[in-house]
Amino acid sequence: MSSLLTASDGLARCGWVGNDDEYRRYHDEEWGRPLHGDRSLFEKMALEGFQAGLSWITILRKRPRFREVFAGFDPEIVAAFGPDDVERLMSDAGIIRNRAKIEATISNAAIVRDMADGDLDALMWSFAPVRDAATASDRPRPRELGDVPAVTSESTALSKALRARGFRFVGPTTMYALMQSAGMVDDHVEGCWRAQDS
Repeated sequence: MSSLLTASDGLARCGWVGNDDEYRRYHDEEWGRPLHGDRSLFEKMALEGFQAGLSWITILRKRPRFREVFAGFDPEIVAAFGPDDVERLMSDAGIIRNRAKIEATISNAAIVRDMADGDLDALMWSFAPVRDAATASDRPRPRELGDVPAVTSESTALSKALRARGFRFVGPTTMYALMQSAGMVDDHVEGCWRAQDS
């Protein structure tokens, strides 16, 4: 896979985008932009958990249905889901039908519901690498896709902190993907138009 691809609009993008319009939109409008708010980060955590073992484009294409059946990822509502809801979700072909991930999302919602407002946001962002004002980053911008790590010490520490609170499907690799997508780290490769924008 090439580290950079230039699309018909003349913009160079990270190579993982390929030629998929939805991936291009996600890359341009969401990936790597700072995301805040307990509900938004809970949704991101849930979707990253569902993505484990699958491609992210699969999740993106199913995201509207996920939002619909998980009540917009409102932790208060999802935390109240019971066995009938689990069965309803298990029979919905519009989402990833994995019982362990569905049950984890419900139990994770209960943890978020019981946290003080803003605590999930503050907890997650406390593990974002410190950005140096001169370089805008704690490490050099990746030159190639192969320079982008799958796990970091920060994602490992975030995973450990979340697991200590009872969260599930929050492994270090999953949490690094969340950190990238939520803008806690900036992994747009050199030459990507978003690297110039961030």
